[in-house]
Amino acid sequence: MIDLVVKACGPMTSLQDRGRHGYQRFGVSPSGAMDARSLAAANVLVGNPPETAAIEFVNLGGTFTCSGGDLRIAVVGADCSLSIDGVQVAPNTAALLREGQEAQVGHARTGTFAYLAVAGGFAVEPQLGSLSFHLRSRLGGLDGAPLRPGDRLSCKAEAQPGELMHLPLEAPPTDAPIRVMLGPQDDYFTPAAIRTLLEGEFTVSPQADRMGFQLTGPQIEHAKGFNIVSDGIVTGHIQVPGNGQPIVLMRDRQTAGGYPKIATIISADLDRFAQLRPGTSVRFKAVEREEAVTAARQMKDWISSLPAALVPVRFDLTTEHLLSVNLIGGAVDALAPRTPETAAS
Repeated sequence: MIDLVVKACGPMTSLQDRGRHGYQRFGVSPSGAMDARSLAAANVLVGNPPETAAIEFVNLGGTFTCSGGDLRIAVVGADCSLSIDGVQVAPNTAALLREGQEAQVGHARTGTFAYLAVAGGFAVEPQLGSLSFHLRSRLGGLDGAPLRPGDRLSCKAEAQPGELMHLPLEAPPTDAPIRVMLGPQDDYFTPAAIRTLLEGEFTVSPQADRMGFQLTGPQIEHAKGFNIVSDGIVTGHIQVPGNGQPIVLMRDRQTAGGYPKIATIISADLDRFAQLRPGTSVRFKAVEREEAVTAARQMKDWISSLPAALVPVRFDLTTEHLLSVNLIGGAVDALAPRTPETAAS
């Protein structure tokens, strides 16, 4: 059995997969990867089904080693580097982590969430059908907790055959508005409030986590008050409490709530929204159900097409490849006195 050993990681590094579905009627949050597209891409690079559990990083990266054999890994998501024993791996490319080597995932330079997938996935017991960690209920993860230095994650695959692969990925648009469908309680808001949501500019506040993103910006005016009988919630609902500042409910959301929801982010735009950092501006655009359904189908088709888009890693001496790796192992002063060590080099 091959183990991935955590040497260092951020405080909210956790295991996440597609989520825990079918239990919301019991008050169990679905949880799951904040960026499902990046989770799928990382898994496809190492030969896994797209929804296999991977390690989710939140802004900060981590350091890992493996024992018991070699392990194929890949990192996709927020703009963060992957290096093995100090040698940088090209973005969106699988790498072989040999036993005893050290893999380091850097902090996110842009975006927030990144995913480290391992070939075969992790041999961790699921809870209610999922490995996804949910902080408030302590479900999933490793023994009901996020990852910590010293943890050992057993991996299912004992052999890592085949070529290392690269996945060409286009960067998501950064200036396109986030698409929403109005409702389910848009009648609780004035026409001016609807215009404010769709014409105003909001900013992601520092009060943003896996449960919800608080936005700041122009005040959204209620027409019937801000309390309703608690009803069901879905990921992407935009609820507006009494202060008129919207909150977008995310993967670790509660399953019911008592604030009116003015709109809902469509599923195809949730991943892009999740990668917005605090201080980032965001605008919304209303679409009809037909466009939302079409976008969801396109996202599903895109994920299904990922295996066919893989290309073998070519170590050609191209400018792109040379810039992606560390070619300098040290430096020698030509004027310094020569020693046996420098003479040998």
